[in-house]
Amino acid sequence: MVTLVVRDYDEAIAWYVEVLGFTLVSDIQLSGAKRWVVVAPEGGESRLLLAKADGDTQEAHIGNQTGGRVALFLQTDSFEKDYGTMRQRGVRFLEEPRHEAYGSVAVFEDLYGNKWDLLELK
Repeated sequence: MVTLVVRDYDEAIAWYVEVLGFTLVSDIQLSGAKRWVVVAPEGGESRLLLAKADGDTQEAHIGNQTGGRVALFLQTDSFEKDYGTMRQRGVRFLEEPRHEAYGSVAVFEDLYGNKWDLLELK
């Protein structure tokens, strides 16, 4: 599981579940403003802990948690299908799909601007 700092729990849940098609694994109220929110890609082995930013320092890193590099990789076994579905749902791709020696890839942004690779390995 990897932590992803978000601005708002509900907007992040909506985007990851409705746009990317992830499953909401858990949403547990921990305290007044803190929740344990976990999402996962359908059939995936990894999960994201969506953690609401707490304070100015964390808020400043929303959408740029890796200094502008690709932060996360969404692996698929059907690149063209998933690419098309994501585009239809409004996902912003930063490039056209590339077909490299290792597989097909295209960089996209999540709702906050974090960069992801949609990736199908050969």
